[in-house]
This record gives sequence, structure tokens and C-alpha cells, in this order.
Amino acid sequence: MRDRSSTNRRSRVARALTATAAVAALTVAPLAAPAPATAAVSRAELALRWAPVHYQDVDATGTHALGGQSDYLTAVDFDGDLSGRNNWDRAGQSGTSLAAHAYYSVVETSTHWYITYLFFHPRDWTDHPFFETEHENDGEGVLFAIERDGTPYGVLRGAVTVAHSDFYSYTPAGSTWTSGRESVDGTLQFQTSPHDSFSHPVTAQEAQGHGLKAYPQYAINGDGLVYYPSTVAETPSSGDDRDVRYQLVDIFAAGGLWAQRTNANLFASLGTFAGDTSGDCGSGTWSCSANSANAPWGWDDGNDVPARGELASDPAKLSAEYFTVPAGLARSYSYNPYAGAAAALAEAARTAAPTVD
Repeated sequence: MRDRSSTNRRSRVARALTATAAVAALTVAPLAAPAPATAAVSRAELALRWAPVHYQDVDATGTHALGGQSDYLTAVDFDGDLSGRNNWDRAGQSGTSLAAHAYYSVVETSTHWYITYLFFHPRDWTDHPFFETEHENDGEGVLFAIERDGTPYGVLRGAVTVAHSDFYSYTPAGSTWTSGRESVDGTLQFQTSPHDSFSHPVTAQEAQGHGLKAYPQYAINGDGLVYYPSTVAETPSSGDDRDVRYQLVDIFAAGGLWAQRTNANLFASLGTFAGDTSGDCGSGTWSCSANSANAPWGWDDGNDVPARGELASDPAKLSAEYFTVPAGLARSYSYNPYAGAAAALAEAARTAAPTVD
């Protein structure tokens, strides 16, 4: 699969993705199961336990960088409203918050938990004038497939990340899962968090376009942020803050992202954030595109079998396509909050324009 950074993002060649000294804190050893608990964990606890330690490269150059703040993770309503068409202009303005948030959903079968995480930026931007586009809003993320092995949190077997309009698959060292229709793209590493007792998977996003892969396929090159999963949201002290906690938000919370999916101020269509070309988006670059960022139920890799949005809404299908699973996996869901909108999601997958990010 090709990643836009390998073609269009030519100005980033000089920002070669090299591992930082923090690699010493990483391990590719199989993840030990947590000690048994006396009661089943909640979905929120499960999401917090497996949420990634997240590396964010930061570029402070160019007027659209906002001194690096354009690469900060934040909430969709960071500016106090649920409009997607003012986020480019509101980014960096007074009265807005760049406190770190990430969104998650949990889907369950009898054999596996599937947890999807969404990382949001108000801008997908560039500082290069040739053949590169910008757009308002940016949503990238990752799916983790966790085997229910009888321990409270299970064991993580595979991951699929979203980098623009391409998906990339990974397995931890020692995983029983191997390549399926798609080749495994690398090894998922783990890092201990200073804020809890767990070792977490490690993901990373590039600066500017924010494609997401397993660390160190993307990494911090110079300035950057290291985000740790938490129940609180912290704002980075600078563009080079290596300990920032991000707060997890349930996509299916009352009034949350899923509840807003038909809000025409926030979404241009089912699964696609509303964004326009106002302000200086596209100024000094090739162009600015509208309605070019997606929520998890709109993510799509156009050259694979799973349909648009199925990474989140039918993750067992996607996992069966991307991986060979010796023990097999159940395909019917015991809990799938996307299922009630299955017909609408299928119609959106049939009619939506190809993903452009």
C-alpha cells in the first residue's frame, strides 16, 4: 500500500523518520497478561488499558503551523462548538483549547474485543507550495484486535492503522496472527506508561498530514509530543513536551460523535467531517480541499476488500481479511453499537466519493 507521504509530501523527505532515544524504553517482547481481577472490566477500562502511547511529530515552520500547534491533538469541539467549518480558522485563536483528547469505540464478539481509536487535528496542513493540498479537520486512527483469553484485558493480537487513505497492519512480537490477504507491515512495539501500571502499544503520527502508523515507522524528528492515555486532558507546554496525558472519550457517549453523525454543521455526509476552504487554507500551497476528513465509520482503504467504515463497524471482517488467525475468530457480534445504522453505513459505502485525505 502507498502512503501519501511517499508521493505528495515531498517536502518531508528531509524530515526522515528516525527513532528517538526513547526507543530504549520500548520492547517487542510479548505482552504479559495483567493480574486477574475480581470483576469483569468495563469497556472504558478496556479502552484505557489498550490505548496507545502516542508519538506526534511537530513542525513549527510556516504560517499554517501556528508555531507547532497545528500538530497538537485536540477535541472535535476544541473551540466550544460542534461546527466543522470554522476549525481551520479557530485553531490557535484565544478562547480555544488544545487539551489532548482521543475518541474510542468498543465492539465485541465471543472471541475478541475490537477497539478503534480516533485522533483529531483541526488542520491537515503543509508548508510546501507544489503539488500538496491542505484541508480543514483531520481524523486518523488505529484498530486493535484483542483476543479474549480468559484474563481481564485479554491479549493484543493485531493492529490496523489509518494513514490518509491507506491502512497498515501490524502484529506484536509473539502474536499468533500472521499475514492474510494483506501483508503485515511491521511489528507493534510496547512502552510502559509513567501514569499507570501497563505496557501500551506505541503509535505515531507524522507532522502536517498526520498519517498514523506503528512507531517507529513514523517517529519524532526534532520537536515532538509524547501523549499518554489517561482520564484527564493536558495541554502541551510547548511543541517539544514528552509527557502529555490525553483523555479518552467514548464515541457513543450521550451527545457524542456518533450522536452527532447527522449534524450537518459537523458532518458533510455520513462519516465525513464538514470542512470548507475559508481563511488561509490553501494559501501558498497547491490547494485546499473541502470535506476531506473522516470519522472511523468513514475510513476507507480503496484497494482492499473491507468496505468504507468497516474497520470500525465490522472489525471482525476486516481482521479476517488482513490476518491469518489460526484459532479462528467469531464473526457475529455480542455488542456492536454501529449495527443499528448498518443499512445507512452500507449505502454511504456504496455512494460516497473515494476517500481523499
